[in-house]
Amino acid sequence: MPEFHKLAPALAKTFSEDGVVFIPNAIEQFWIDRLDSGIQKNVNTPTERGRIWNRDDQGRTCFYDSQAWREIAEYQDFIENSPLASLAAQLLETNRVNFFFDAVFVRTPGAQFRTPFHQDEPYWSVKGLDTCSFWMPLVPVEKKSALEFVRGSHRWAQEFRQMNFGDLTSDARDQRRELSRKEYEPFPDIEGHRNDYDILSWEMSPGDCVAFNGRIIHGGSGNLSPGCDLKVFNTQWLGDDIRVCFRGEGMDPDHSSVMREHDLNHGDRIGTELYPEFCFD
Repeated sequence: MPEFHKLAPALAKTFSEDGVVFIPNAIEQFWIDRLDSGIQKNVNTPTERGRIWNRDDQGRTCFYDSQAWREIAEYQDFIENSPLASLAAQLLETNRVNFFFDAVFVRTPGAQFRTPFHQDEPYWSVKGLDTCSFWMPLVPVEKKSALEFVRGSHRWAQEFRQMNFGDLTSDARDQRRELSRKEYEPFPDIEGHRNDYDILSWEMSPGDCVAFNGRIIHGGSGNLSPGCDLKVFNTQWLGDDIRVCFRGEGMDPDHSSVMREHDLNHGDRIGTELYPEFCFD
């Protein structure tokens, strides 16, 4: 049974309205150390999904890997036994959540690469509003280097033309198509018009985390000071309205094949041992 960390009830309301909340001291040092050990293993031996997202002319990199929790014992221990499942359930105001997938981002000291503003849920093999992701750094993070969020954008009605990360990484696995039969709104130029938006971010310490909805517009987490690195462990959790969604635009991560192997079809409620369920009375 995972640990239970009681949240102030007001946080669920803020999460619903703003799409993001900052939770200080959410995770004990034991888990930070455990994940740090796991990330070292992950960087040394990436999974087949690992990749370098960016390498600048000074050799500074941004490493990414995902869905490694079945291969790295420290990750699996954290997902199954840390308080995160209970935090997700409280923020989504439900008594059950399913774990979706993990992702790690490791930027070397001084890296300047910033993730472009985007939404997550339009890339996923599921669809729905009841999602909760945790951005959790394992090292101190300055506010200027933290992930940024456009308050309330998870409830905007537009269906935006999303970033094609394949153009950014030159990796075929990141390619995203556009469907000719669909009308997409141009993605807003957040970076070029920052004063037009309510952008949130926080200075963070190990043990702090930011919980956010998969549809909120977010980006950044680069612009590191000299000598400062950034190691982040992300987890994604799914709530009541989530259904399997095989997207013609392409999916990242694309779970469609393994979902079908486990008899999960488009429109089904999420489940099976692929996405373990955590229940709280």
